Amino acid sequence: MASKSEIYFELVELSGHVVAKGAWSSTLRADCLYKSVHLAKPGRRCRLLQGTWEITPFTPLAALDISVGTCIQVVWLSSSAAGSRSHSNAFAAIKANGSVVTWGGDKYGGNSLAVAPLLMEGVVQVCGTAGAFAAIKDNGSVVTWGDDRMGGNSSSVAPLLTKGVVQVRSTDAAFASHQGVVTWGDARYGGDSLVVAPLLAEGVVQVCGNTGAFAALKANGSVVTWGGFYYGGNSIAVASLLAEGVVQVCETTCSAFAAIKANGSVVTWGSQCHGGNSSAVPQLMDGVVQICGSHSACAALKANGSVVTWGVPGFGGNSLAVALHLAEGVVQICGNYYAIAAIKADGRVVTSGKDEYGGNSSAVAPLLAEGVVQVCGSASAFAAIRSDGSVVTWGDADYGGDSSSVAPLLTEGIVQVYANEYSFAALKANGSVVTWGDDGFGGNSSAVAPLLTEGVVEVC
Repeated sequence: MASKSEIYFELVELSGHVVAKGAWSSTLRADCLYKSVHLAKPGRRCRLLQGTWEITPFTPLAALDISVGTCIQVVWLSSSAAGSRSHSNAFAAIKANGSVVTWGGDKYGGNSLAVAPLLMEGVVQVCGTAGAFAAIKDNGSVVTWGDDRMGGNSSSVAPLLTKGVVQVRSTDAAFASHQGVVTWGDARYGGDSLVVAPLLAEGVVQVCGNTGAFAALKANGSVVTWGGFYYGGNSIAVASLLAEGVVQVCETTCSAFAAIKANGSVVTWGSQCHGGNSSAVPQLMDGVVQICGSHSACAALKANGSVVTWGVPGFGGNSLAVALHLAEGVVQICGNYYAIAAIKADGRVVTSGKDEYGGNSSAVAPLLAEGVVQVCGSASAFAAIRSDGSVVTWGDADYGGDSSSVAPLLTEGIVQVYANEYSFAALKANGSVVTWGDDGFGGNSSAVAPLLTEGVVEVC
């Protein structure tokens, strides 16, 4: 039982499963709750909610309203959520019973009939390329489907995917499993890691992929890369800077990477003109805590709440027009292909980049003036969740920037929004899913609608 100086919480998934429970000192911040949740699913990211209120790692536990209860809701993020772009052109939803529902273009993995018996139960994570999906089951095995050329056929490495897999990451056309890294799919996009295999045999703690290459962070703070040279698969130019001290690797633009070091400095590589060269940005020497990108530009969030941008100006690389708004108070950044959006501590959203693709949010400015807790991007549009559980969209209508067709379903109860290249899927607190965007790429889920009315816990 909790003492007067402690607060008791239960951390509960949408399915009702209790992830963690216990008493924590009221003097702590909510990062202690996040750490407890991550013990249940190592390597996974999540949001914590009390009702509709977003709990960040910086939230003091003493600030939580115990009068409304001690239940904290855990919403798991897909590998494409919260700042990094999805490679997918279809959707896959995981239900509370461990089954998977897919929809979108058949040739992109939207049709999983060939492996349906293997997706009836036990699935804990799904990850997608541009044309295929890979599902991890609770026994550590992996099931794949979709375009063979894009990782849908994993028969060449099947014996290595029968057990022990805890995480899978992707590029546009290849997959890489975490821990004792196994790769498959198009060799040009990172599907063949033979040349660096000895370096990936042990000690890998994080893997990330951009359009055509992978980067793996090892426990000793070094980074290993492979895949398309243009995309950052060759990091020899910065090898000495990646030999130690790295704490996080980020897929910034479609063709570049960035590594954050323990001292908060940043190392970039990949396409020089698309964010891979940050030598002219002295603000990246310290204090960086998060990096995201558009197709050709990058944005870094610093510990003081300021944002620094570089890369192609028209894609968000030049944020001079909104510089005053990005000088302080920013808590989250997110990019689509052509623009970057920043959430400030007061819940306001600031955007820059190509106007028609989300860089100009003036049409919905009153709805983004306060209360926004998360922003997610498709290729050319954004969707924002507000603290009241409603959703606001802007950008190219063909990519989900116009959600008027499902507007009545987005006024309340939304706990997470997911995106692929062309469409969005919103997960509601009751476990149902609402979709919009391009019909052929998952924006229309009518074919599987009865399966999405309840029990969904995550979408990829």
